[in-house]
Amino acid sequence: MKRKIYAWLLLSVGGIIATAFLLGSHAQPAAWQRHASPGTLSVAHASLEADCESCHTPNEGAVDQKCVGCHATETALLQRQPTAFHANIGACAQCHVEHRGTHANMRGMDHAALARIGLKLLERSSITNAESAELIRWVRAHPTGTASTPRHPNVSPIEMTLDCKACHSTKDKHVGLFGSECASCHATTQWTVREFQHPPADSADCAQCHRAPPSHFMMHFDMVSKKVARQEDGRVAQCCGVAQVNQCQRCHQTTSWNDIKGVGWYKHH
Repeated sequence: MKRKIYAWLLLSVGGIIATAFLLGSHAQPAAWQRHASPGTLSVAHASLEADCESCHTPNEGAVDQKCVGCHATETALLQRQPTAFHANIGACAQCHVEHRGTHANMRGMDHAALARIGLKLLERSSITNAESAELIRWVRAHPTGTASTPRHPNVSPIEMTLDCKACHSTKDKHVGLFGSECASCHATTQWTVREFQHPPADSADCAQCHRAPPSHFMMHFDMVSKKVARQEDGRVAQCCGVAQVNQCQRCHQTTSWNDIKGVGWYKHH
């Protein structure tokens, strides 16, 4: 009987010691961490494969402060307008999801996730006003959108809370002519607008949507552009007098800006 008791005690103590070694040892953490890993890390974080604690905290998961500890010095990211918002987010793992494989894309843009983060920051902010309170109320009342939701049908209400121009104004091909409400025409998945129908080729309203390049406001327009298109003189053009900058249709075609009437493809900008 005593031998059985001693054997049981030895096994129990041995099990406790082994468990403590596996769970508490920092010298060789890889043994238990490999069993707990939900998947392979991306190439960028591959060196942390055996060091879960570099990103995770027990019972909490990934900790944003640990991400910031490594990436706070990436000044190039913070200096570029499209990515400068990272300086104020402080919620990394919600967008940059790891353990999805070696070649997983860690930079996929999720506008809805970004908007949810912004909404939480707004809710926690000590600066509250009637406008922000109404915005929060409206988003909660329209989580997925309705038939009466304004703007683009493929843009969710929570995505519509984002300020498009804050990240995309430097990419605005309309150079401000259409205002700053990008979501009135564009979805968050792609810039192209499938429903768009360009006016007919004989339209003279080009300047409503298109702005001439800087060279057209310099001597280059008189010395080169108009001469190439044979629009430098009313007699040569055989109509309408000398071409003006806002008369795009006098020189250009709707196939391409560089497809010059009577000349063909001409690259000079």
